[in-house]
Amino acid sequence: MAREMGDIKVFACNSNPELAKEIADKLGVELGKVNVTKFSDGEISVNLGESVRGKDVYIIQSTNDPVNDNLMELLIMTDACKRASAHSVTAVMPYYGYARQDRKAKPRDPITSKLVANMIVAAGIDRVMTMDLHADQEQGYFDIPVDHLIGMPILIDYFKQENLEDLVIVSPDHGSVKRARSMAKPFNCPIAIIDKRRPEANKSEIMNIIGDVEGKNCIIVDDMIDTAGTICNAAKAVMDLGAKSIRVGATHAVLSGPAFERIADSPIKEMVLLNTIPMNEEKKLDKMTVLSVGEIFAEMIRRCQTDTPMSEYFDN
Repeated sequence: MAREMGDIKVFACNSNPELAKEIADKLGVELGKVNVTKFSDGEISVNLGESVRGKDVYIIQSTNDPVNDNLMELLIMTDACKRASAHSVTAVMPYYGYARQDRKAKPRDPITSKLVANMIVAAGIDRVMTMDLHADQEQGYFDIPVDHLIGMPILIDYFKQENLEDLVIVSPDHGSVKRARSMAKPFNCPIAIIDKRRPEANKSEIMNIIGDVEGKNCIIVDDMIDTAGTICNAAKAVMDLGAKSIRVGATHAVLSGPAFERIADSPIKEMVLLNTIPMNEEKKLDKMTVLSVGEIFAEMIRRCQTDTPMSEYFDN
């Protein structure tokens, strides 16, 4: 029996309350009342301010910095909802932290993305809705349904409005080649690939570039920008080879450490990001544009709740 929109409850933890409010507004519902606090030693306490008995609960929570606090908030709120007899709990995680630790790159490495998936399932979450995982196959880490949404259509619509000529889509590494090809298809333009190596975490070194970027308007695409070392090194390498202009499109604006300083000093003309992670407005640069994912997540929640097929979204 299909559930109705009246059976829904939407809650926000502390990671991205602005996005949660936008999603709730687009769904035409009020955010649920919840009080998330900490004891003096740092323990997280969650108290639901209204009944969730028999309701389908959607908890909107990215696991960005502080990653572990935000993850524990999600797990503890899930436990509170389950013990309060919620019919189901869906974790709406626009940004899924720990996703980049998705394999054993060298001996004795953990596969932390799988560990976190196990924790989410063990907490009692019935479904996960997220966007642009580091690798598509991470959906298989979960023993529950995963709705893996794609942020690229938002970026494509934005860049189409700029009517760029002599366009080349640039992949900053081999892992983003599929993403670059998908981005290039609606523009009917070629791609270029940057061959890099990473001597240690958060450090990258450019090896060479496959493809022609001389005299071209380049868009570098990636799933996330953390310290911005990869993107800024890529932008410099492409510019050194004679690119006309460089823009960046990425989903997750992690932007930790020296990221803002690196981007400010880089040849990047414009950086277009999505709001899966809230932007630090005090540090935001003039060259940064932030677009919202609220409409997509609201539509997917609506389809999930009313048992409407999601294939139309994925097909498009």
